[in-house]
This record gives sequence, C-alpha cells and structure tokens, in this order.
Amino acid sequence: MKYAPHEYQKYAINYIKTHPFSAVLLDMGLGKTSITLTAIGDLLFDSFEVHRVLVIAPLRVARDTWSAELQKWDHLHSLNYSVVVGSEAERKAALMRKADIYIINRENIQWLIEKSGMPFHFDMVVIDELSSFKNHRSKRFKALMQVRPRIKRVVGLTGTPASNGLMDLWAEFKVIDLGKRLGRFITHYRQEYFVPDAMNGQIVYSYRPKPGAEQEIYRKISDITISMKSTDHLTMPKLISSEYRVYLSQDEWDTYEEMKKQFILDLPDGEISAANAAALSGKLSQMANGAIYDNAGNTVLIHDRKLDALEDIIEAANGKPLLVAYWFKHDLERIMKRLHERHIPFSRLDTSDSIRGWNNGEIPVALIHPASAGHGLNLQSGGSTIVWFGLTWSLELYQQTIARLWRQGQTSKTVVVQHIIADDTIDEQILRALKAKDKTQSALIAAVKANLKI
Repeated sequence: MKYAPHEYQKYAINYIKTHPFSAVLLDMGLGKTSITLTAIGDLLFDSFEVHRVLVIAPLRVARDTWSAELQKWDHLHSLNYSVVVGSEAERKAALMRKADIYIINRENIQWLIEKSGMPFHFDMVVIDELSSFKNHRSKRFKALMQVRPRIKRVVGLTGTPASNGLMDLWAEFKVIDLGKRLGRFITHYRQEYFVPDAMNGQIVYSYRPKPGAEQEIYRKISDITISMKSTDHLTMPKLISSEYRVYLSQDEWDTYEEMKKQFILDLPDGEISAANAAALSGKLSQMANGAIYDNAGNTVLIHDRKLDALEDIIEAANGKPLLVAYWFKHDLERIMKRLHERHIPFSRLDTSDSIRGWNNGEIPVALIHPASAGHGLNLQSGGSTIVWFGLTWSLELYQQTIARLWRQGQTSKTVVVQHIIADDTIDEQILRALKAKDKTQSALIAAVKANLKI
C-alpha cells in the first residue's frame, strides 16, 4: 500500500529524525508505528545515521503489529526485520539473523542484555509504550540503563506518559536523556517537585506536586517532547460514555459493608497502609462485580446483578457486536457460563484467529482483558461498542482498551463506552479516580503539544 502521510505525520517523522533523543506522545490512532518506521528507514538508508535498530514493545505488539506495518506499506518493504519472541532458542536464532530492525517484547529486555550472551550492538532503540518503563525499580528499567550510555538514539512512544501522575515521568525520561532534564536520581526529583501527601508516621505512601511544579516539569522536557491528540488531527467518531447502574439488595449490600468493616477491624492497630488498602480495594471490586475469592482461592458468589445487566445490554444491542472488558478470572468464568446458558455466541480475544474473526464481523460478543489487549491491537473493524463489566484503576489500560475501537479506521460515527456500575460501591470511586487522573494526563499532553505551524 502506498504511504501518503498526513501533515502531522510528516511533522512527527521529521521530529524523530532531527531529535536524537525524543519522547513522542502520540494519541491512539495517529499511526505512531508507521511514523516511527518511516523515520527509521530514512535514518538507515538516507542519512546513514543508524545501522541497527532495536524496538521494545508489549508482546502482542512486538509479535504482530510492527511486522504487520512493515508488510503493509510499500516504502517499508526494503527494511529487513527479525521478531525476537518465543523460546530462548527461537529468540537467539532471531538475533543471529541479519536484519535492520530487531523487535523484542519488553519482558525479554533483561534477558537480552544480561543473559542472552549476545552483544548489544544497537545504536538506536525505540520503546513502544514508554510508560512500561515508568518504574525505576523494575528489572527491565535497570537492565536497559546498563547499556543506555552506548545508545546514540532513543525514541519513546506512548499516548499515556503520566497515567498515574507526574512521578511516572522521571524514569521514562531518564531512559531517554540519562537524567539531563529531570535529574539523575529519583530522590532529587521528588525533593525538587513534590511534597509528601498520604503518610503513616514517617512512611510516605504518596506525593503531590508543589505549586508550579507541573508547569516547570513540562518546561524542562519540552525541547525533546512532541505531543499530538487524535481529536486535533483526525475526524474521530463521537465518543459516548454512559453508565448502566445495578443495585444490590439489602442482604448483598450488608455483605459488602461487612467486608469493609471486618477488613479494617482485622488490621493491626487499625491502620490502613497502601498495601492493605489495595487488598481491600481488590476485594470490594470483586464483590461489586458479583463474586469473591475466599482464603482457599475458591469463588464465592455474591450476586448476579452485573450478569443480568450484561444480558440486557446484549439483548438491546440486537446483534450489534460488543466488546466486553473483564478484570477478574471469576468475572470471565461467570460471564462465559451465563452466555453458554443463554446460547449467546462469544469468543475470548486471546489469539490471532479470534482477533481476525472479530474484525471480520464473525463474533457478536468478544471478551478481552485490558492487560493483554490494551496496547496495539486494531479492533475497530469488528464493532464500535465496549462494555466494562469490571473497572481497572489503571488509566493507561482503561484508555488504551477504549482506543482499540475509538481510533482511525473506525467506520461508525459513534463509539459507545458502557460502564456497568454497582451503585454506591467502589465502582463509583474507581470511575471518579480515572477521570481525576485524566486531568493530569491532559495537562501534560496540552503542555507539550506540537505546533505544526512552526
């Protein structure tokens, strides 16, 4: 297929080529893969500035998306690539093949650097989903930093750079510029831009930005950061968000409330730390969805309110394909059981064949988990409605999952995001938190927006 880039794509291609170290914050659907590959092709065979490129991506994206883009566009057919996934023997064989671009899943970056026994001879690294390097304590971050001084070009790609707040940015930009802009050490970054927020004695669980810190952080990174939103550059479908509320019976509500009270009573000194608050949140989310795991790992049923709601939504869709996002394993098991009982055809989107079937319009109800389907999958051909059976606290996974449908190539004029919410439960808090986090996210995106008129 002939590549005819939009003006914003030409701008982004040139930006990557003229900035050895860059954070490219492209919103979902703007074609970040084709943009980056076009820039790589020019750097390899036009200016000869790089010779061996490593792309680090989520597993499915590494395995399917990058190779699909390389095969799709005519101008990229001259680029030789090797996909470094699979068993250790398969990965080593892929690394030994002669190629211009090597594509590896992020889970294997530590293996590549520390255990593969292969020399790290890459002069350009592309990190697809830069946000997956936001944890400076992670093995992948530490491994990459070992070789980072030897890399001449780094491109970080993401649509959600600060999904959980500004603290995420330090590690992401340390990978890009070795700490030149936000400091070499996380402690210095915290001291300069943040003050303690949630505390238990001397233990600090979270930080909040100092007055003016956001603007100063954005200013510091602006010279190597480009940001574009899909709504600025594409005619996107209208995005409609709605809530389908379910109401627990008095007995079900009493069970839910008892869990909160009992959990807190069982805590030493009655103190709620970050760890046990997360555990309580998980338990309450499970109960809001309709079931909970007991101490033995067995599923205890609480209610079927959300299953009934999902059945009503499917019936109201009248054959229109639905993408259903679940979170817990027992959510999936109960959804599948209900759909079997009602003789409603469905499929999990966990294989290339099932994804192809969805995009071909062969699957009326598709079940996905945000953690495995949140990045890189193009699902817009199969439908335009997503139903959240259970919510996630992760803004990144939430936005990326919605972006599987709400993106360039979606033929429907509207994309509907339906949330099944258990009234007066933690569901409401999670939805509020997602919206609140998006304020910080939007502020970052807006602060470093590309000015295409320059």
